[in-house]
Amino acid sequence: MNRLFVVNKPIFRSSNGYMGYVKRKYNTKKVGFSGTLDPFASGCLIVATGQYTKLFQYLKKTPKAYSATLWLGANSQSLDIENVDSVEIVSPFTINNIYQALESLRGELTYYPPKFSAKKINGKRAYDLARAGEEVALKKITSTIYDIHLINYNHPFIHFEAVVSEGTYIRSLGAIIADKLGVDATLSSLRRDYEGAFSFEDEKALNPLHYLKIPQNIYLGDEEYMVLGKKLSIEYFEIKTNGIYWVEQERFFSIIEIVEGEVKYKLNRVEKFK
Repeated sequence: MNRLFVVNKPIFRSSNGYMGYVKRKYNTKKVGFSGTLDPFASGCLIVATGQYTKLFQYLKKTPKAYSATLWLGANSQSLDIENVDSVEIVSPFTINNIYQALESLRGELTYYPPKFSAKKINGKRAYDLARAGEEVALKKITSTIYDIHLINYNHPFIHFEAVVSEGTYIRSLGAIIADKLGVDATLSSLRRDYEGAFSFEDEKALNPLHYLKIPQNIYLGDEEYMVLGKKLSIEYFEIKTNGIYWVEQERFFSIIEIVEGEVKYKLNRVEKFK
C-alpha cells in the first residue's frame, strides 16, 4: 500500500518507535518518516508507506513552524526536560527584554547544534557519545529564522513561535535566548505545527504529486518505453534543460534527471494516488 500522510506524534515517543503504531494501524511493513522529532516533542511528522517512502527528498518540507516553551532557570545538558539537573529561581524580565532576545534571532543564524542530537561524529551519533560521557565536538551550522515572535510570557516560562529553515534545532534557539538573557534555561515543551505544505489533518491520505517541490516535465514519446524502464531520449521531452522533474503517465509517475542531454531515471513507475 502506498500512502503519504501526516501523523501527530505524541510526547515521550521516539519518531522511529512511533512507526510501530503506523505499521500496525495500516497493516504494512514498509514505512518511513521525514524530519525526526525529539522524544519530548510532539506534532507534525510526515510519514509514507510502500513506494512513497522514496519520495521524501522531493517533497516541499520547508519552512517549518514550531511552538515552544522555554523554562527560565532550569538547566539540562540536552536542552530539554528529559535531562533537567538543576532549577534556580531567576528574577522576572521585562517584556521588552524578551522581545529583544527573540528579535535578535531573525535572519541567518550560525550556532552549535545540541550535543544530544542525531548529528554524526566519525560515524557515531552525537547523542550516543554524549550519553556515554564522551567529548562531543560539533561544527557550527547556519539556519534561517524567517519569523519568531512571543506568544506569552508567564514567568518563568516564555512561550514563542518560530518559522525556520530545514535542519534548525529549536533547542539551540532556546539556549541562545537564555544566553542573551544571562540565565540558564531549557525547553519544557516543543510542538511542530507544520512542515512546508504539510500539516496534521487526521492522517488523511495525500496525493504526492501535489507536494513535490520539483517541476513537471512532459514526455511526448512512446509511454511503453517508460513503463518498461527503457532508455529515454531527450528529444521526446518538452523541457530539455538540466534538472530533476516528475513525469506523469496513465497509472504511474516517474522522476527523471536530465544531465547534459542524457535522461536518467531517479524513480520509475511509482503508482499514482488513487
